Amino acid sequence: METTKTLTRGEELRRTLAYTRKNGYDRLTAAELTELEDYCTGYKQFLNLCKIERECVEQSVALAQAAGFRPYARGMALQPGDKIYSVNRGKSVIFAVMGQEGLEQGVNIGAAHIDSPRLDLKQNPLYESDELSFLKTHYYGGLRKYQWVTIPLELHGAVALKDGRTISVAIGSDPADPLFTIDDLLPHLGAEQSKKPLGEAIPGETLNLLVGSRPLSDDEGSDRVKLAVLEILYRQYGIREEDFLSAELCAVPAFAARDIGLDRSLIGAYGHDDRVCAYAALKALLELGTPRRTAVCVLADREEVGSDGVTGIKSGAFDAFFADLCQGQGVPLRAMYEKSFCLSADVTAAYDPNFADVYEKRNSALVNYGISVSKYGGGRGKSGASEASAELVAYVRRVLDEAGVVWQMAEMGKVDAGGGGTVAMDVAQRNIDTIDAGVPVLSMHAPYETVGKLDCYETYRAMKAVYEA
Repeated sequence: METTKTLTRGEELRRTLAYTRKNGYDRLTAAELTELEDYCTGYKQFLNLCKIERECVEQSVALAQAAGFRPYARGMALQPGDKIYSVNRGKSVIFAVMGQEGLEQGVNIGAAHIDSPRLDLKQNPLYESDELSFLKTHYYGGLRKYQWVTIPLELHGAVALKDGRTISVAIGSDPADPLFTIDDLLPHLGAEQSKKPLGEAIPGETLNLLVGSRPLSDDEGSDRVKLAVLEILYRQYGIREEDFLSAELCAVPAFAARDIGLDRSLIGAYGHDDRVCAYAALKALLELGTPRRTAVCVLADREEVGSDGVTGIKSGAFDAFFADLCQGQGVPLRAMYEKSFCLSADVTAAYDPNFADVYEKRNSALVNYGISVSKYGGGRGKSGASEASAELVAYVRRVLDEAGVVWQMAEMGKVDAGGGGTVAMDVAQRNIDTIDAGVPVLSMHAPYETVGKLDCYETYRAMKAVYEA
């Protein structure tokens, strides 16, 4: 016969009063582990198809249409349960499922961004030097330049022609395609380079994409390699050199999303920041029935460079979409905003024991401990971010706990060690209660980032809980 152990006073107090975090794998059931793997398989497929924001929008819309969503037109009559979307210039998109309650009760928003650090081609990029041809780039977002040399790269984007046509480009995504790279010095000649700080060893102007070396035959003029490259571009895409002036072409890592680790518990890929949260926000919305409050998924562009521009979260397109919905119900936009809630779904830094000196472990996000909620972001005295109120944090705690979501609370690094921003501040400035939450990432902003599968899955479950709250 088993006897029940009597707890000491300290054990009782520790159990009832103390807060301890627990690894998510110690909490999930076998059925949930199967669902986790299924979810992550879909996420990896999404990543492999979405190397730039235009492709993210195309794939997101395709998934939404398959789930019954239809394009929203201004003035369209809407009923509870209607599923709509609105694309902004091909690079950002908003999805919504209309709720049972009117918009005067507010909406639940999941906001993420679909742009990632990369190398954009300059407006006049193509040149030849010593019988090698290159494309000049301008880096986009906060990347570490030394990580982008000597790795395989693809070329993605669009070229807009004067006749009104737009040509999509994706060179490298097919296994039969060529790839590109950026040269670096060999160690035998790199002694002086090695003495420089990491941030100075690879100047931005040397991030030039190697695109050719074979000269045009039957010609004795100058720039024969460049001419041969132009001939290929014209033959395959109908592009002339002048068309680079109205092109948006990006060099992105040629890495497929793959399982990492002998236990396959992690995913390595380019673009986890922030497509890991964007996919979670989208996937959760696509599976909704008719929610009590209208549920909205915002996939924004340009977060990595401050969210400015017509496709960023600061754009009037955000307000215009909601204003149109409110007009259809005779509700003032400001009245909807002040009753709304937004989960700003963006990644955070995962604690890395290899670089422990820049983290404060008690308040850092751990891999496999679930979605990480951040009360505030920014840096240097909480500058450059919004901060959620105590009441809002308590609300989020209740929503996640009632849904059984594995979650943790953290901030990014030690005080004064750095910091980061998200779209939260721009949403909160509209008088919308907003808090940050997202997946912890190892090697954030690198060409190949790493995340835990469990954290990906729990972020999806958190988004679903927010939409249904």
